[in-house]
Amino acid sequence: MQKDRNSFKAMALMFAILSQLVGATLIGIFSGRWLDSYLGTEPIFLIIGLFIGLAAGIYFIFISIRHFFTGD
Repeated sequence: MQKDRNSFKAMALMFAILSQLVGATLIGIFSGRWLDSYLGTEPIFLIIGLFIGLAAGIYFIFISIRHFFTGD
């Protein structure tokens, strides 16, 4: 029973990692596109939003992994 519980926890961690990375990246991309269309600067804020979204996603992944292994 304990082995099944650990595998479910591992699957939950992988789903959290995937959703955080994809979600933060998409929010960054769409925010950048919106700013580009509002200000008339075509790819600048899209690229900045992409990098900020990726950085935020990686940051939240580290927080999730730390939370998973410390058991908080």
